[in-house]
Amino acid sequence: MSSTLLTEPTEDERRETRPPDPVRAPKPRTRRALLPPLFHTTWESLRIALGSLRANKLRTALTLIGVVVGVAAVIAVVTIIKGLDQTVASTFSSQGSTVFTVSKRPSVITSREDFVRFNRRKDMTEDDALAIARLCTLCWRTGIAANASATVKAGDKSSDNVRIRGVTLSMFAIEDTDISAGRQWTEVEEASGHDVAVIGPDVVDNLFDGAPDDQVIGRQVRVEGRSYEVVGVTVRLGKIFGFSRDNFVEIPYPTFKKAFGSRTSLIAFAQVTEDSRLEAAEDQARAVMRNRRGKSFGDTDDGFTLETQDVFIDLYKSATANIYVVTVGVAAISLVVGGIVVMNIMLVSVTERTREIGIRKAVGASRRDILLQFLIEAVVITSIGGVMGVLAGFALAFVLAKAMGFPLLFSVASAILGVSVSSAVGIASGLWPAWKASKLDPIEALRAE
Repeated sequence: MSSTLLTEPTEDERRETRPPDPVRAPKPRTRRALLPPLFHTTWESLRIALGSLRANKLRTALTLIGVVVGVAAVIAVVTIIKGLDQTVASTFSSQGSTVFTVSKRPSVITSREDFVRFNRRKDMTEDDALAIARLCTLCWRTGIAANASATVKAGDKSSDNVRIRGVTLSMFAIEDTDISAGRQWTEVEEASGHDVAVIGPDVVDNLFDGAPDDQVIGRQVRVEGRSYEVVGVTVRLGKIFGFSRDNFVEIPYPTFKKAFGSRTSLIAFAQVTEDSRLEAAEDQARAVMRNRRGKSFGDTDDGFTLETQDVFIDLYKSATANIYVVTVGVAAISLVVGGIVVMNIMLVSVTERTREIGIRKAVGASRRDILLQFLIEAVVITSIGGVMGVLAGFALAFVLAKAMGFPLLFSVASAILGVSVSSAVGIASGLWPAWKASKLDPIEALRAE
């Protein structure tokens, strides 16, 4: 009979066979526990704020109106002004940035003294224009335009103050003129001074009862007792600042000289192949004209005007800069009024919920929690108002753009700006009510009825 020796287990053996201590076992971390405490506080404050807004629908709606009106006004004004800017820029830059003109006087004269001084200059003649065409080596295309105003007749109908332009054939390419019906005149017709004309849509409307453009081709118009055959009708350009751009009759320059004489001061047009050559070409043309005018280095007045279409854009910008600031400022006042409305509503909300604030503080809510709750509530309501205001502003801009004929330019930046500004208004207007709520004494708050 054999005997077995019993021995005590070692410490390592006891540790291996010991069941895990339920007290010391690590607890699994939930997704909520992984988030920072500030997120929980913000989320709870957002839920409470949304609940408060839902519980007071009428008050929320009245508050939203002030913010929506303010943001909508700013968005609509900015959108319309951007559309107007593009309209003006496209209108005055129709010849592109590669064209410049040389003339006796500027296109825009702002004083009587300047008008008298410019009229003392020599007229721009055909020889001057031909000299620029010959000596300006960087000029790709050159052209001549002469202007007059007259009454145009067709049958028993007449139209007053129609602009009569005598132009060379190259002007159709320089001005990028589009023909809707018919054609331009030919080089042979221009050289021989044929009585042909290309007319604008307003002339068609006034003299031919708005007949289709192709039915006007071949008919006659009379200018100063002289008849011209209509060979083309241009595409409608519309109005700018109330002035029509379609009320004209264009005839070959040699024909214009026969009808109106050659004593009218001309405008010489020049075009370069690319923007980078414009300044150098202008210098060449300026040197040619100063030499023909007998100007020296000491003469400050060139005796002529060289300009691009940018002169009109610069004039528009200088004239409307203050209007833009004032208009946006007036619209921004609506946002200030909306912020005052939000502040008043939030102060009322603090007064109504004094007891609630006391209870929250009694169960452990800190001043920061109360401050965050009311601040988030103000930001939420103004942000919602900002989104609604952006949509309303674009809708209003769409209606106004259609009524005035401006392009509608939706800007993501202006939408983001509208919502951001409304949120900033919410922070500014909600800060004082939120701070006042956080300063309430919990004992006194609990006593409130």
